[in-house]
Amino acid sequence: MKFVIAGTGASGAIYLQRLLGKMDARAHEVHLVLSTFAKQVIHEELGELKIPDGVRQHGDRSMNVPFVSGSTPFDAMVIVPCSMGTLGRIAAGTSDTAILRAADVFLKERRKLIVVPRETPWNLIHARNVTTLIEAGALVMPASPGFYSRPQTVEQVADTVVDRILDHLGLPVPGTFRWEE
Repeated sequence: MKFVIAGTGASGAIYLQRLLGKMDARAHEVHLVLSTFAKQVIHEELGELKIPDGVRQHGDRSMNVPFVSGSTPFDAMVIVPCSMGTLGRIAAGTSDTAILRAADVFLKERRKLIVVPRETPWNLIHARNVTTLIEAGALVMPASPGFYSRPQTVEQVADTVVDRILDHLGLPVPGTFRWEE
């Protein structure tokens, strides 16, 4: 399968790091693009992003990347974390960066687009932008971790969101939580 993973300037770089770590870039074609603000947040929250071997990196200012064209098929795009600014620009149909253009292409081609906003609380503009994306075909999955599995570490808390992303991508979810009877 072919995936685009994007990160923008919202807090929550751990979600991006955990997703990249759980995707098998040897078995799948994984493309990564980061906004300028994502790079700043990653530096502040993680120090550096550990990019697994096989992940192809692209600049957000280049339109010379395969996933910004509808004629190049990809299976899914995930924007994690997704700032409310990016979410709003996608909802408005602006396409002036690789991330925004790719999101636009995934929506127009009816390909899976998963947007993971982390910001809270929302204002009415945020809610309307989320509604617009859902109506356009995106899956909006706020980074709202679950605690059913009694996570013991920050990584385990983040994984409750990351594992849901993997599930929606149709990828194996290691250690899937199951209710005990």
